[in-house]
Amino acid sequence: MSKRRAHIVGWGKYVPARVLSNADLERMVETEDEWIVTRTGIRERRLRTETDTTTSMAVNASRDALKVAGLEGKDIDLIIVANSSPDYLLPGPANFVQHELGASCPAFTLAGGCSGWVYSLVTANQFIETGAYRNVLVVGVEIISFAIDYTDRSTCILFGDAAAAVVLQPSTDGAGVLSFELGSDGGLAKNLWVPGGGTVNPVSQQVVDNREHYIRMNGQEVFKFAVRQLSSSLHNVSTQAGLSPSDLDLIIPHQANLRIIEAAAERLRLPLDKFYVNLHKYGNTSAASIPLALVEAIQDGRVKPHDRIGMVAFGSGLSWAGAVVKMGVNVPVANPEALAVGAAD
Repeated sequence: MSKRRAHIVGWGKYVPARVLSNADLERMVETEDEWIVTRTGIRERRLRTETDTTTSMAVNASRDALKVAGLEGKDIDLIIVANSSPDYLLPGPANFVQHELGASCPAFTLAGGCSGWVYSLVTANQFIETGAYRNVLVVGVEIISFAIDYTDRSTCILFGDAAAAVVLQPSTDGAGVLSFELGSDGGLAKNLWVPGGGTVNPVSQQVVDNREHYIRMNGQEVFKFAVRQLSSSLHNVSTQAGLSPSDLDLIIPHQANLRIIEAAAERLRLPLDKFYVNLHKYGNTSAASIPLALVEAIQDGRVKPHDRIGMVAFGSGLSWAGAVVKMGVNVPVANPEALAVGAAD
């Protein structure tokens, strides 16, 4: 019998109805559609509406994931919400999500920025591997727009709001989390941070006047870090799983910048079509980025039963996180012949 692993049995997403296009940004800040597309690959992003909250977005995505898994809120044993844009300073959104879903289980929020969902996936895997919990809900949700300075064209073009969730259950048939890598380099932390609003520099009129309550980013340093870590972490988790990056059926990178993905693909000598990309529609949705891309890849028919999926994220900290996940037989199959091929692997 194979090792017990956490495998994905349900998935769901939620994106706000409001679309912020590059043309809209042209009217807000000194920028151009061609400039944005050339440098990032982003064409539009979603922003929260008046009725969207971090909790409501997470709950909507979670309900869809539970429906796919054939479960209800009362069946959940643990909820982990990856989020750095909570509705309130205290408590984190996980507690509100638990209540709204009608669950009676432990719940906690993991604030890991763009790497947060993969950190949460790996954390959930530990609980399932040990047998502590059976049904674990892992959510990535961000209303990152609340921390964006829309007078700063270097950051406001990049980010959007979204939520996505998966349900994990134990598997002993070889499906699930095959390998992972988590990392952090706090010496680089101030290359991507919010300098005001915490206990060191509390909210004040001066903080607001200096716009220190918004995200600030050293784009060049983050770009170099991201290319390096995306390629090295993908190589490391593939090797741990007994594979090479070229053996992976699909790679889902953090959706931050198309140029980062292209540069990493070149370093790994992999074709770009092995990478799933949806950032042109949503921009960088931080902790929601990888699960949102995973859900859409499944819905688009890019994921088949038994596929080995590489996932790599990077972000504030500066941190990184990678994993290889083998899908189970519950993934919908667009082409019946694909199932026969996958089953033979």
